Amino acid sequence: MHLPKLCANPLFVTCCGANARDLPKLPKRRVATVSSPKTVSTSDTCRTTPPSPREDLSSLELIVSGTHLDVFSLEDLNRITRGFSNSNFVGKGGFGPVYRGCIDQKVQPTRVAVKLLDHEGLQGHKEWLAEVRCLGKLRHPNLVKLIGYCCENEHRLLVYEFIANGSLEDHLFNNVLTPLSWHKRLKIAVAAAKGLCFLHEAEKPVIHRDFKPSNILLDNDYEAKLSDFGLAKDGPQGDDTHVSTRIMGSSGYAAPEYIMTGYNTLILTIIWHEVICFLLHLPDKSTRLHALNLPGHLTTKSDVYSFGVVLLELLTGKRSVDKTRPNRKRDLVEWSKRYLRDPQKLHRIMDPRLEDCYSTIGAQRVAALACQCISRNPKTRPDMKTIVTSLEPLLELRDIPMASCAYTIVADDRIVEMEIKHKE
Repeated sequence: MHLPKLCANPLFVTCCGANARDLPKLPKRRVATVSSPKTVSTSDTCRTTPPSPREDLSSLELIVSGTHLDVFSLEDLNRITRGFSNSNFVGKGGFGPVYRGCIDQKVQPTRVAVKLLDHEGLQGHKEWLAEVRCLGKLRHPNLVKLIGYCCENEHRLLVYEFIANGSLEDHLFNNVLTPLSWHKRLKIAVAAAKGLCFLHEAEKPVIHRDFKPSNILLDNDYEAKLSDFGLAKDGPQGDDTHVSTRIMGSSGYAAPEYIMTGYNTLILTIIWHEVICFLLHLPDKSTRLHALNLPGHLTTKSDVYSFGVVLLELLTGKRSVDKTRPNRKRDLVEWSKRYLRDPQKLHRIMDPRLEDCYSTIGAQRVAALACQCISRNPKTRPDMKTIVTSLEPLLELRDIPMASCAYTIVADDRIVEMEIKHKE
């Protein structure tokens, strides 16, 4: 079956207008069984060569054992998405294209998002397995719900609940859409913090490793749900202080200590290589190691740093990195630090689209919290539980100034300029 490669089209979509009788039924649940239980970490799925069919099936059975995921056939998903049609195309990310569709869950048709792995994309089989593993066993209101998957021949697909309101990135950086109010920004921050807190506080901690606005989905009530767990990693346990893993993630959001440990290893490796070649008079025929293939030190505080960057974006309405800005303003973290530390200067970097309709006290506390989160010393960063505790009370603050709105009326043949005040 040929699956088309399509370019992005509409941003927001509605449920397809299909009759319930035309919708594919949910497949019978098939729970994989294995002879000997074993805990599979994300690192078990990280490899540079594709798995053999036997290894592939074994890993998948082990990962989905005990989950409640539905197993879809490629034929099922072809019907659900109306043949992966243009009209059902939602968009495309690092994983691959996403299509909308409907399934019949007996009571009523349910909208779903079907994500298709693009083998020429930025992610691959190991990220697909990581997503199944993480979302297959973890359930929380602030994590996107994985309904099922398809693993058929070389095809890898995931079926999620459909989140109709796009991502935080869409709303925060798209000038066409209505700007997010201060209260909505706080609500999103709190919900996203709860999602990360759940991951970090789990019996077996999970590090998201790619927390950013495009991976924070919003429902119709602007409730945030974390998505894209392809890079998720098991966190340190017991006496371990960190886990060593390949440097992955997105520029502008990755914690400095995570990046630098990998680059330091790269530099030392190159120096050691040059010394050996010089001493032994060997020709330099080796291939240079790429930094992203070297291990970095990863902890839950790496996610905290990323969360701090997103807080800055919520405050300022600016992207973490933007090469179109003047040199000193390109890196949001470095540019904003001096304003975050001075409450009297904070207003200079607040998103102008808020039109000063925000809680001054709330903004100052969010700025102080963001400053702690982006500390270069991971030990001084708060944990996500502390962050949730700090943010939640800010939703109750009522010191948001009323915005003024001028309009003109005609009274007794005279033009009168009026100014009214209203709240958001």
